[in-house]
Amino acid sequence: MSVSESTGSAAPPSSGGPAASASGERTSALLANAAAVVAIASAVEGTLGPKGLNSMLVDRYGEVTITNDGATILERMEISHPAARLVIATAQAQAEQVGDGTTTAALLAAALVSEGVRHVRGGVPVIKIIEGLQIGVQHALAFFDTQAQAVSGAGDPRLRQCALIAGRGVAELADLAVAAAAHLGRERLHEEDFRLADTVLAQEGAPTALIEGLVLDRTRLNRQMPREVSPARILLVDDALEPEEVESGALGTEAGFQRYLRLQEEFLRGLAALREAGVNCFLVRRGIGDSADELLTTSGAFAVRRLSRRDLARLAEFTGARPVKRAALKKSPEDLAEFLGRADRVLENERLSHVQVLGGAGRPAVTMLVGAATREVRQERQRIAEDAACAVQAAVQGGILPGGGACELAAARAVSERRQEAPGMAAYGVDCVVEALKRPLAQIMANAGFNPLEKVEQAWAEQTLTGNPGLAVDCDTGEVADMLAAGVVDAAPVKRQALAAALEIAEAILRISTIIRQKPQAQAEPIEPEAL
Repeated sequence: MSVSESTGSAAPPSSGGPAASASGERTSALLANAAAVVAIASAVEGTLGPKGLNSMLVDRYGEVTITNDGATILERMEISHPAARLVIATAQAQAEQVGDGTTTAALLAAALVSEGVRHVRGGVPVIKIIEGLQIGVQHALAFFDTQAQAVSGAGDPRLRQCALIAGRGVAELADLAVAAAAHLGRERLHEEDFRLADTVLAQEGAPTALIEGLVLDRTRLNRQMPREVSPARILLVDDALEPEEVESGALGTEAGFQRYLRLQEEFLRGLAALREAGVNCFLVRRGIGDSADELLTTSGAFAVRRLSRRDLARLAEFTGARPVKRAALKKSPEDLAEFLGRADRVLENERLSHVQVLGGAGRPAVTMLVGAATREVRQERQRIAEDAACAVQAAVQGGILPGGGACELAAARAVSERRQEAPGMAAYGVDCVVEALKRPLAQIMANAGFNPLEKVEQAWAEQTLTGNPGLAVDCDTGEVADMLAAGVVDAAPVKRQALAAALEIAEAILRISTIIRQKPQAQAEPIEPEAL
């Protein structure tokens, strides 16, 4: 699907002088931007809920991606409208921060903008609408905070249900995410720079399993090396494992050639000393030179090259090693001992073409190995596993809320009860929030084949009658049901972030009064050498 710059219909030009013309221009810009946001939401709304369908993405070469992951759809859509790009950027930020809820964020944003535009066209000032949106969203977020229920730990059955909902009902991957969380512990999941989703590795032909260690998508340097070393004494090299380079021009001189020979000798001597001291595993960020390859192979060492910085950082944390540069090989083995890491085993799985590092001496680590039959299935299963992992981590951090649109509907009721607190015309902005919070349940019902208006009002009435904020509608029977009792739960941070992101989008869109095409910026002319 493509969202172009012409998305939306502009209001007809009005007559009546410059003021009317300016007003028409502002309305035209607002309508065009609102239409772009709605178009973005319409691209992903059909994927929401247990009855949501898939979308097919086709690139210019005919490659096909079939998914119902909102983040993937938004990321890969062909977009040219600037307002639509704002939605994409905010959705990507949502995915990076909590890993889920991008579809909900897009739906809420489209609803806030649409309702806001409706009131603006009815004569309500934009600034009053924005004021009301802020008030309403603050009340809704406060309601989420009061309703969030903490999970007791990885053994809490609600945590698995949260993973199952986010993981689109794939029990195998939901269980994998919960098991990974249990192994790492609550403290690790609360670390700001740690993302459980980063531990997911999907491979074709692999068994789906939790590996209590690290899996590197690499192979050993050559087949003559041992397939496994145990126990492993590990040197991490944040550099190339080869002698220091000598300028090519210097090799033509006697002094330069002698320096080259000296560097080769020092390098190999240092490497041999490390092998004699028991270092049997060399994990290298860059390449490994021929001379090092020969020495390590003949001495029975295990080596891997071309590791990413991220892999090196994870290995350092897991094995207790401290990465070194190649110049450090000039040090004695005794001096390098404090930089070494340890692991019970380092081995290559030849069938799957990856290396496993198990039983590290540093902090615990896991790899959620996700198996798949084909490349297309692998990509989708990886996305599902990452969503489940994100939901588990978010639930541990911030608790859970009733899913299925129930908590948003309950928040809408709570916000509507405080409408009178909004000053003057800001109350219309609060109304926008109330209507937007009904949208997730309405869309879930539409995707399940029910009348959304009827079902939303039915759930609203039951919540009001019973005071139970967990009531929504069962997608199979169409009857009102308790989502918490049914195990339909979502991570509270995902809900909070989705609503906050929607407000950010809506406020930015509503504040735009004109669209101006910017002229190309002139490039600075190069400075002539004579002027230096």
